[in-house]
Amino acid sequence: MIAGHNVYIVDDDDVVRGSLESLLALRPDTSVRSFGSGDAFLAGADGLESGCLLLDLHMPGLSGIDVLKAIGDHAGKFVAIVLTGKGDVSLAVQAMKAGAVDFLEKPCAHRALIQAIDTAIARLERSSLEADRVAAATAKLALLSARERDVLKGLIEGLSNKVIAYQLEISPRTVEIYRAKLMEKLEVRSLSEALGIAFAAGMFPRH
Repeated sequence: MIAGHNVYIVDDDDVVRGSLESLLALRPDTSVRSFGSGDAFLAGADGLESGCLLLDLHMPGLSGIDVLKAIGDHAGKFVAIVLTGKGDVSLAVQAMKAGAVDFLEKPCAHRALIQAIDTAIARLERSSLEADRVAAATAKLALLSARERDVLKGLIEGLSNKVIAYQLEISPRTVEIYRAKLMEKLEVRSLSEALGIAFAAGMFPRH
């Protein structure tokens, strides 16, 4: 399993929770917390670190589907694997549409459970890395002046310095100065690197 991650068991069945806790406790690199209802989990969700949910679909109060819809507000923080009874395939599909990344039938085999958690955590880590990349790019773009952003927009559109200068009603030499300044602020050496930052931050959509 991937080292140092959190698993949250959300199931109203004491036996199931105990069994999963015992199984995952064998992994010293895994922190496990259990919740007896969806309501209990959501009540403390804001204070939890990112991690993987093992989520029962049939619970008193909020159902597993309700929990999935609610954690949509915590995008990038949690991934969920739903636990279903045999014959609950249609409900599992509904859960996948609501945001679950996988589903397992109870009782689930040890190897299948571990593999599913590993896959879910890897997906969460990729999402976290992407979020960090977007945040870093956005922070760099925030350093640019309005005119520097105008020049960058022109460069993204493939315009020459002369055309950008004409559109902005400034001299080509001034465009070169703005271009040099924005490259310095973005800490890049090539135009392709600058464009990569702009796209990562969502400044301009890819076509």
